[in-house]
Amino acid sequence: METLFRSVRSNIVQSIRAYRVAQLQSAAEQLDHHFLYANLGKAHTKQEVLDLLVAQYRLQGGHIKNFDGVLGAITDTVYKSGPQTGFVVVLEHIPCNPKFDKEVREQLLDAFRDAADYWGERRVPFRCFYSFAVARAPSDDAVSLDTSDEPMPTDKLVDVSPLALRMSSPFNAGYWLNAA
Repeated sequence: METLFRSVRSNIVQSIRAYRVAQLQSAAEQLDHHFLYANLGKAHTKQEVLDLLVAQYRLQGGHIKNFDGVLGAITDTVYKSGPQTGFVVVLEHIPCNPKFDKEVREQLLDAFRDAADYWGERRVPFRCFYSFAVARAPSDDAVSLDTSDEPMPTDKLVDVSPLALRMSSPFNAGYWLNAA
């Protein structure tokens, strides 16, 4: 699994692109790194995203009210608990809506970029992968161009606003063409 991360810098925040969550988790386990996964698909606001991060990452500090609190929880608090081997972090389905606009999404990703820098200074690998929540409700008459047997993990999300589509890179264009 080391080959999975051969082309990925050790301290980076990047789109999940061709990686699968199960592959990332397996690679983290083999490298003895912490694997942190958060599915933010049900969140619509900044506070809902924060609450999901606290719950799904099991962060210390109770009710976190901003992204600096998340940053502190995944940096200083963890650092004080002892030596760390590394981290593989997944932020899946980051909301794309008027209550969680591009600016707020960048603030979220900046907190994780700061965490990557923090751990990089301590020579601890911190790789964060993210995706945006953009999908349509499934319909029975839609013809899928995707030939894989794996179902789309975003079937239950409904956000096809023009803003969400612009923020969805990369995505399966054939999936969207069938939405018409």
